Amino acid sequence: MTALARFVVRHRWWIIACWVLLAVAGGFAAPRATNALSYEGSLPGRSGYETNQRIVEEFGSGGENAPVVLAVTAGSERLGSPQATRIAAAVEAARPGGRLVSWQQEPDLLAADRRTGVLLVYPRPLPGAPEPYVRVLPSLEAAAERAGAATGTTVTVTGQAALAEGGGGDDAGVLAETLFGGIGALVVLVLVFGSLLAATPLIVAVASILTTFLIMWGLTAVTDVSFIVQYLLALIGLGVAIDYALLIVTRWREERGRGADPEEAVTRAIGTAGRSVLFSGLTVAISLAALIALPVPFLRSVGFTGLLIPLISVVTALTLLPALLLVAGRRLDWPHRRRSEPDSRLWRSIATVVVRHRWVAAAASAVVLLALAAPVAGLRLGSPSNDSVISAGGGAADALRTVQDAGIGDGITQPVEVLTRDPARTRAVVGAVDGVAGVAGPQEWRRGAWSVVDVWTAADPATAEGAAAASRVRSAAEDAGARVGGLPAQDADFVDAVYGNAWWIAAIIVVVTFLLLARALRSIVLPLKALLLNVLSLAAAYGVTVLIWQEGHGTELLFGQSASDAVTTWVPVAVFSFLFGLSMDYEVFLLSRIREEYLVSGSTDRATVDGVARTGRLITCAAVILFLAFVSLSRVPATDVKIFATALALGILIDATVVRGVLAPALVAALGRANWWLPGHRGDGSR
Repeated sequence: MTALARFVVRHRWWIIACWVLLAVAGGFAAPRATNALSYEGSLPGRSGYETNQRIVEEFGSGGENAPVVLAVTAGSERLGSPQATRIAAAVEAARPGGRLVSWQQEPDLLAADRRTGVLLVYPRPLPGAPEPYVRVLPSLEAAAERAGAATGTTVTVTGQAALAEGGGGDDAGVLAETLFGGIGALVVLVLVFGSLLAATPLIVAVASILTTFLIMWGLTAVTDVSFIVQYLLALIGLGVAIDYALLIVTRWREERGRGADPEEAVTRAIGTAGRSVLFSGLTVAISLAALIALPVPFLRSVGFTGLLIPLISVVTALTLLPALLLVAGRRLDWPHRRRSEPDSRLWRSIATVVVRHRWVAAAASAVVLLALAAPVAGLRLGSPSNDSVISAGGGAADALRTVQDAGIGDGITQPVEVLTRDPARTRAVVGAVDGVAGVAGPQEWRRGAWSVVDVWTAADPATAEGAAAASRVRSAAEDAGARVGGLPAQDADFVDAVYGNAWWIAAIIVVVTFLLLARALRSIVLPLKALLLNVLSLAAAYGVTVLIWQEGHGTELLFGQSASDAVTTWVPVAVFSFLFGLSMDYEVFLLSRIREEYLVSGSTDRATVDGVARTGRLITCAAVILFLAFVSLSRVPATDVKIFATALALGILIDATVVRGVLAPALVAALGRANWWLPGHRGDGSR
């Protein structure tokens, strides 16, 4: 680190020039990178995904693309075949190709009172588009309006595609979300520094984010990169880069306040805070790189890009930031309204109480975390429920609510699609399965030897009851020699592909993280404690997310919609990768400073109090900045992204307050000299 500091001191202007060029190139690349992102979620080798691909290949529609649902409600008369024929003809004229079925062919699509009916429409999807039916929905809506006027009925386009288009809110785009998070970060930084130094972490973040977009643009040329990456890169990149810069600038200011000249202050800041940043960044990168090992291209792309976020942030913080401090640090530290010493009276008081009552503090905080984690025992993975999506309101939502109330079946928006050579036998087998609300497989849904039979459940597949029914349908159909696709099957395959391999990936992360922390902290005990606390912190974040989204406590108040009834399949593994590394950032910041103070005083109690007092404000501010970034992420319309952002935001708050503010220092104080044990070293962790 000393050699790096000397290099930066000697070549400060060249370093700044290089980063300016990278940022300009990144600004050019960013829109092109986002345009090249993929919206497909493939699962090669999994039967549900492969069946869905075969259905699209044979029939040109369906598979993982849920149907458009046309909800028809009668006026004064009951619905019959004439209305179905005229509505189907109007829809067919507006939607050339694809598949269509009405209650005229399949009575299960008509309610018992004959006043509500459904047409299932499978248009040809637009490959690679954010919404597969974006081009055809307007024409379907126009056709539905004309057909309704001609038949004296009300015909409304609903289903997953229509609900996503009309009920999810407005997506302001990644730039607007980043600006929202950046403004919040600037407010926090101004409060921290009380000077123009508040701008330096933001400059570092901008350079880091744009450079990462530049690399991501190159990555899109060789592999598919998921659309979700743009939000993670911009918003998590913003928070991480500012966190690292905040730590170094704070230490630089502290050294300047002790009388060091600018070059000496930079050297000391890189040697102390910079070392913590390096190990923290490596820890985050390793936890995200683990996603690359999963057999899911979508998560692999998140892993590849997520790996870049902390690494580029570390390089920027260790090169560009010191160069800026050398060139303009003294001028930027104006008006100097804050003390250079980072000691916080509030956090010193908290640490003193925690250390004095260490066992009580440890027990109380552990109980709080376990209570928060308790709901995770009921975690259910799946797609967001219809009730959650329709709670946003709109015509499509009202129409789907009418269909549900009519008793046609809540699973109508996500039917199981069965590919079979014997449709008659398949219909008989799946129709007898408990929990099935209806079956549809008209003669027109035949191509050569293959036919498609749609099966929908009475309960929403996002609920435990609906998921169990969909699983029974799959088992029965496969036992009868058929192949099973549709969204429920693909979701189940995703869970099996990811979480069937999760244990050994988590083990790799834990082992490598332990080795890194043992090297950074020169201790065996501290890394073990850090890993244990991370498990508690993650469990608490999962538990509160289940409480809010799956069980619906506060969902309406916080997000204006109903519970999702399930946590989206990819969210837990992605949250683990991001939150594990980000939480470890704070652990490294805290324990590195405690160890530094211990080497000076030789007292664990005093070192714990001093370490918390001198990092408490820093960790709190860093957590608030990340929290604001995740709040910004939660403004993205997609429910699954909202769930993801909720878990990250709550996890950061829980970790920075309960874990790093109380439980971690309480355990360090309780363990005393045992904290510093390392085989072959003295009790202080040194040789």
